[in-house]
Amino acid sequence: MQIKIKPVTFKLIAMLFLEFAVWGAYLTSLGRYLGNIGLGSQIKWFFAMQGIVSIFMPTLMGIVADKKIQAQKVLSLCHGFAGLFMAGAGIYCMTAGEAVQFAPLFILYSLSVAFFMPTIALVNSVSYNAMAKEGMDPVKEFPPIRVFGTIGFICSMLLTNFLSIGGVRMQESYTQLISSGILSLVLCGYALSMPPCPIDKTKKNESLADAFGLKAFSLFKDGQFAIFFIFSMLLGASLQITNGYANTFLGSFASNPAYVDSFAVKNSNALIAISQASETLCILLIPFAMRKFGIKNVMLIAMFAWVFRFGLFGLGNPSMPAVLLFVLSCIVYGFAFDFFNISGSLYVEQNAPADIRSSAQGLFMMMTNGFGATIGTLAAGAVVDACDVFNNPEGWPNAWYIFAGYSLVVAILFWILFKDPRKVVKKA
Repeated sequence: MQIKIKPVTFKLIAMLFLEFAVWGAYLTSLGRYLGNIGLGSQIKWFFAMQGIVSIFMPTLMGIVADKKIQAQKVLSLCHGFAGLFMAGAGIYCMTAGEAVQFAPLFILYSLSVAFFMPTIALVNSVSYNAMAKEGMDPVKEFPPIRVFGTIGFICSMLLTNFLSIGGVRMQESYTQLISSGILSLVLCGYALSMPPCPIDKTKKNESLADAFGLKAFSLFKDGQFAIFFIFSMLLGASLQITNGYANTFLGSFASNPAYVDSFAVKNSNALIAISQASETLCILLIPFAMRKFGIKNVMLIAMFAWVFRFGLFGLGNPSMPAVLLFVLSCIVYGFAFDFFNISGSLYVEQNAPADIRSSAQGLFMMMTNGFGATIGTLAAGAVVDACDVFNNPEGWPNAWYIFAGYSLVVAILFWILFKDPRKVVKKA
């Protein structure tokens, strides 16, 4: 039997590859560059900003795409602005040399991520529209296409890791910002080649609560949903910790002559890329895990995986065999990230009322990637500062153990307080 692949499939693969390559160019390596230029104590603000803008920008751009401008054009505009501001941030660092100041770099970076973060949702909308026009089933056919987004992220990470410009590796310099900006500008043009998306000009009299999806907040009246969303925020606090500090942590071992030429130090971005590879593979395990263990237990697996993710970083070092603990930490990341994000999304899908289901999904993302990631990043920055890791690298293990302890407390409380949906008797 011959399998026919439609031309739009290749267009979607290219779009998703570029979408996440933009992010992968700097997300896991920015902290190392900031540490190198004396802004290590400000890392928390750069990563918190991604959470802050995720609270409102995806909603605003989603409304524009639904009511005013076709989604593929909004995607193009967002990437255009994101690319210009990110490239501008890199060019500023290049011209400033060793005199890079926090304020101008942070402003340019913040403007860039403000326009980039909505594109993660917009690229899905553009994909679903293109598939619908070709009569494709997004439930069956989108996940294999979406995997190429993660592949794009990994390829971009590896390029940043191995490519040197002017004798300096990109993961240690401003060139990662310019690279991300260029990729974003490429996607700015490419997005316009996608099939046009419809604009919904109906429901002109809908309330502000309807327009912004605020009705989903009524779910907090349900005790189990309230617990679920609170723990989504608490778990979301773990999301950006290793993005912001893992590469910086691995780079700190360069101060020790015994580790300066080790693979984990010189190729830290490549090591961290194992996390994204694990994420790709763990997606394939979710259907089996959901059938075997149920939603609550899959969520618990994710929470305890965060304990191991952080704890193994604290225990490891770049020498053999201790470096294998870093590798194991990267492998468990797939369980930590995928198992909660996807099972949580399914919990919302199965338990939220149909008329607010989409808004409830948005609320779930707001709690994890918005409030949770913002609060967690700032709190993690406070922990890192308290451990004085930039003046004393010996303090890094203590920071990782604190993060692991936090994750353990969250997991135990969730285990006690959240009821297994399979065991909840619903009233008729």
